Amino acid sequence: MKKGAILLVIVMLISTFGYTQSLENLDYVSPFHDEVAAIKKGGQWAFINERGKIVINFRDDIVTTKSNDVSYPIFKINRCLIAKQKEGVSYFGYIDKTGKTVIEPQFLNATNFNNNEAIVLELIKENVGQNEVLVKNVVYYRYYEAIIDTNGDIKTYLNPKGVNVVLDKKFLRKPPHFKSKILSDHLYAILNENNKWAIIKINDTIPSK
Repeated sequence: MKKGAILLVIVMLISTFGYTQSLENLDYVSPFHDEVAAIKKGGQWAFINERGKIVINFRDDIVTTKSNDVSYPIFKINRCLIAKQKEGVSYFGYIDKTGKTVIEPQFLNATNFNNNEAIVLELIKENVGQNEVLVKNVVYYRYYEAIIDTNGDIKTYLNPKGVNVVLDKKFLRKPPHFKSKILSDHLYAILNENNKWAIIKINDTIPSK
């Protein structure tokens, strides 16, 4: 066998049996969630699988979740939160474990998925008339706490009255807070105007707003 062929065989054997991918100088490595772990480097996050291979490369739009006094991004039901800013306002959506955006950033806030459901703040634009002096439509914005499935389809609303909001970075420096949370399948806790919790069970029917 020629020397070049022998060298090629050795390289192939090392690649197959002896080569180990090395990820160095990382700022943080999270526990595994949904078969992937988050790694941080230089202010950006990526994800590795259980073999240590990067499955989502480093990016700066991934949203972190606080867990045991540490914040890092997690996957739940093959979904991870991302955020995108538009005119200084943050909008939330989701990616899958290939890094593909499966639910476009459109919500004023969003939770991780739980039991195939997540709570989001859906923004609705309402036209209420026209300013004759400026010759432009007069609009108001209102958000609703809604339950979505993993496709981003709304299953039901938790606050049918909604909340008025000024869509401006001066007033929305941080995402609005939730007043509801998922307890289990179809079971939710909702904070009322008196700061008291109500536990309710909701079916999949979407009530009118």
